[in-house]
Amino acid sequence: MIKELNVIPAETEGPGRRPDWLRVKLPSGKNFREVADIIRDHKLNTVCSEARCPNMGECWGAGTATFMILGDVCTRSCAFCAIKTGRPVQGLDWDEPNRVARAAKLMNLQHAVITSVNRDERKDGGAPIFSETIRLLREEIPGITIEVLIPDFRGVWEALQYVIDAKPEVLNHNLETVPRLYKTVRPQAKYERSLELLKICKEKGLRTKTGIMVGLGEKEEEVHKLMDDVVAIGLDVLTIGQYMQPTKMHHPVLEWIHPDLFAKYKEIGEAKGIGHVESGPLVRSSYHAERHV
Repeated sequence: MIKELNVIPAETEGPGRRPDWLRVKLPSGKNFREVADIIRDHKLNTVCSEARCPNMGECWGAGTATFMILGDVCTRSCAFCAIKTGRPVQGLDWDEPNRVARAAKLMNLQHAVITSVNRDERKDGGAPIFSETIRLLREEIPGITIEVLIPDFRGVWEALQYVIDAKPEVLNHNLETVPRLYKTVRPQAKYERSLELLKICKEKGLRTKTGIMVGLGEKEEEVHKLMDDVVAIGLDVLTIGQYMQPTKMHHPVLEWIHPDLFAKYKEIGEAKGIGHVESGPLVRSSYHAERHV
């Protein structure tokens, strides 16, 4: 029997304050500095730093990072995201895949995670760069496994096919939140389109993964319904983490979700038929990604 749990309203913690279970150590250590140096020297971006991930210290300290390709300017303006928005002034950087592959080799990676900004100004959404990055990573590091966290390519499935044909070990595309909140949280995306993308990739034989944030004002039953939707398309992995407001200009945190509720979501999701649910306050899409292969 799973007991009913309540969330903790954010305002009870005071402005800017977080409950104890969300406090993390500042990044430090030899491995952290080495990863930072490699990323800087190769002129690369990481979603770890651009999105202000709370796990950056842990992951970089362990020698891992999530590379963000296609530049550092996103054509969308999601209310939860700290990445710069605007219209990119440059075209695709075809040397970027080479730099990612070289950096990954220096970091001794056996599993790489590749994500990107949205490039909606391009019909192909920058998908060929994903394909080339996967190819060069495998060329540089035989035996490496790869997860890609991709945009929706505006529903241009010809662009998606570039990624499918490259056959990453894990295909991740985040739903981010429940359908009711899309207009305020993710206005340039469509819940049904994202589900369709995941369905297509699953039908093509890829291991599929998606992630959501909680604490944005969703209801428990809406999370359960989202789980039903992804079970229906055969999703393999679901990640659930606490939303944390990156700046005062972004969507506010409406609830601090208790760790017990995250445990409940994991139990419910796996009981519904999702193969693996990674659920916790500090969980992000790429957290423990090597375990999801």
